[in-house]
Amino acid sequence: MVLTAPIDRQSIEKIVRQIVLQQAGGNRRPVPYAPKLVVTISARHVHLTDEHVETLFGPGHKLTPMKDLYQDGYYAAEETVMVVGPRRRMLPTVRVLGPTRPHSQVELAFTDSISLGIDAPVRHSGNLQGSPGCVLVGPRGVVELKEGVIRAARHVHMNVRDAEYYGVQNGDMMRLRVVSPQCSVILEDLKVRADPASKLEVHLDTDEGNACHMDQATKIELLRQEPNARPC
Repeated sequence: MVLTAPIDRQSIEKIVRQIVLQQAGGNRRPVPYAPKLVVTISARHVHLTDEHVETLFGPGHKLTPMKDLYQDGYYAAEETVMVVGPRRRMLPTVRVLGPTRPHSQVELAFTDSISLGIDAPVRHSGNLQGSPGCVLVGPRGVVELKEGVIRAARHVHMNVRDAEYYGVQNGDMMRLRVVSPQCSVILEDLKVRADPASKLEVHLDTDEGNACHMDQATKIELLRQEPNARPC
């Protein structure tokens, strides 16, 4: 005859909880990863070096963050500059974005470059060699850029997990399908910028955003672009 000690209520509840959790875990299905896609319409703006910030706004001046951008660590600054093109054509108040960079550059939409009388090439950020220049005017000084005026090529920021989800790598090209009332379009050649820290975000300029009626879009999706695909 085997004698067993009575089990107290606390022990019984513990055993029951363990059984319930094990059963729930065995039946639980993994939740599929669903990236949150954000499309940002990027208006004309300027990136500055530390040296040019001081030239334009005074010795020792630092950019003053006004509004955080979607990507962590980036912001729209309080500061603006006048951008002057040939024959004194100008854009009077162009927003400066921070933080500062190794090279100053001006990013415009196509209509902006027409207004300034500058034939700005479509380039990815930082690819400035051979691009036209302009004059920047601030409250405390003037900077003449020999090069650095571009039309920013459309692109998509994403982290490594997003890249795995879409089956792409850093430097690949993608398509953006935008469904809008009477204005549905597919934009090709969005360059993938993938790194561990970025959030999933497409950058378009104001001309592109207006062309596809982005404010009224009912559906937006990213699609892989085959390496040999060519724009229509």
